[in-house]
Amino acid sequence: MKQPDRSRLLYAIAGAVVIVAIVGVLVWGGSGGRKAMAATLFAVEEGPLTISVTENGTIKNRDQVILKSEVEGRTAILFLVPEGTNVRKGDLLVELDGSGLEEQRASQSITVINAEASFIRARENLAVAKNQAESDVTQARQDLKFAELDLKKYVEGEYPQALQQADADITIATEEVKRAEEKLNWSRKLHAQRYLSLVDLQADELAQKKAELELDLAKNRKQVLEEFSHKRDLETRESAVSQATMALERVTRKAAADTVQAEADLRAKEQEFERQKAKLEKIETQLRKTKIVAPVDGMVVYATTGRGGGRRDSDQPLAEGQEIQERGELIYLPTAESMLAEVKIPESSLKKVKVGMACRVSVDAVPNRTFAGRVAKIAVLPDATSWWGNPDLKVYNTEIHLDDGAELRAGMSCRAEIVVETYPQALFVPIQCVVRERGRTVVYQESQKGPVPVPVEVGLDNNSMVRILSGVKKGERVLLNPPLSGEPPPTEEEGGAGGPETTPAPKPEAAPAKEGAALGPPAEARPGAKEGAPSDGTDWRSMTPEERKKRFESLTPEEQKALRDRMRRGAGGGGGK
Repeated sequence: MKQPDRSRLLYAIAGAVVIVAIVGVLVWGGSGGRKAMAATLFAVEEGPLTISVTENGTIKNRDQVILKSEVEGRTAILFLVPEGTNVRKGDLLVELDGSGLEEQRASQSITVINAEASFIRARENLAVAKNQAESDVTQARQDLKFAELDLKKYVEGEYPQALQQADADITIATEEVKRAEEKLNWSRKLHAQRYLSLVDLQADELAQKKAELELDLAKNRKQVLEEFSHKRDLETRESAVSQATMALERVTRKAAADTVQAEADLRAKEQEFERQKAKLEKIETQLRKTKIVAPVDGMVVYATTGRGGGRRDSDQPLAEGQEIQERGELIYLPTAESMLAEVKIPESSLKKVKVGMACRVSVDAVPNRTFAGRVAKIAVLPDATSWWGNPDLKVYNTEIHLDDGAELRAGMSCRAEIVVETYPQALFVPIQCVVRERGRTVVYQESQKGPVPVPVEVGLDNNSMVRILSGVKKGERVLLNPPLSGEPPPTEEEGGAGGPETTPAPKPEAAPAKEGAALGPPAEARPGAKEGAPSDGTDWRSMTPEERKKRFESLTPEEQKALRDRMRRGAGGGGGK
């Protein structure tokens, strides 16, 4: 055969092989491929089964002193002790920038001095106001007393005396008139007998007239005293008493008002003085807090290291020059060698985990060794930091106290396995074998007509294997990749697995009745669970690649991850732990 003919023959053979391969791929990817995939079976196993929850976490010191920044606002770190340094009580750990506080202290000191001067002036003004008030009130009381004495003196002394004097003047004038008349009568007799001259007689007549006039004047003076002078003088003195009384009341009220005003001013100045002093003391306290010293002996662990996996992306490693906020954690100082592992338990596994459960903790930095411990604390509320990446993801911080952690250091990564239940003998299948269909928990078995659902009652699972309580027996084969059109297995509130068509288990022990709390796959691995794939009856196998891609992109990140995990486990086969 010639060389060109041989080349054409080889090309023809190669083309035929390619065509056969393409046809085989198409056939395998069609119904034949699905039948081969459906033929992937798992024999129900019986043996020891450990139900556990495994999560990654961080090693921390169990007993430690957390040092925080107590300086208000944001401050820069001027000095930072190197991490890992063994310090003694009183050693300087962190020094923060206090230059702004120094300026505030200088300005505040001047304000305090001025406030103190105002306070002292107000205190002296109060003393002056009290003294002046006392003097004014005393003077007003004295004026009132003098006015009352003047009134009493006039009523009881001056007026009766003047009235008596007027009566005396009238009496004397009356007697003078009598004497003048008697003398005049005698003088007339003598003049008639020529013993008295006319001049002497006329003098006696004048004297008699003068006495009568004096009597009239005395009577008139008494009348004026009684009808005019007395009334005027009495009202004048009574008015003086009334004016003095009102003046005393005015002075008393004014003195009280001045005193109250001075006291109020003193209190205001005193409070202002105390407020300014408090501000100065606060600034000085803030200045003292710029230097953070070790309260106890220990090894320095930066807070950014101690938080481990819980740190957010916004957190930067602690370093000099970095700005920190008030109440920001800076340094952890362990006070004992006891350690703990902090892990985050997903909401779907929360019902399984209880305080006091035994744990096995492995640390990457200490290979070939497992540390024993127990669950000591489970957070009441979900971790808020986990909401930043995905608001639908809820995890609960859980502390595991380790029995021995002398080799461990804070910040190390670890993996904790919380042992929920241990069964010496139990039936189990891979978790992807169990699906929810028409309100029942089922597994699929092969038959001549294709996959057939078999109702089962399931117990707890460990995210890999699920315990079978009833419905199938050891050695029976179930599909590893059942149809994806099922619903999620029932929860404990929905009445557990099985439904009305489920065959009841013989229940050789009392515990299985309570194991329905975690029937079937966990929420993060079930289609339709809250954090898994949707439960809308989607039949992924009947879709075209374009429809699958579009449907997959419409899912949330958590649903996409759960679906990937489920398909990965289904494709990888099963096996006991």
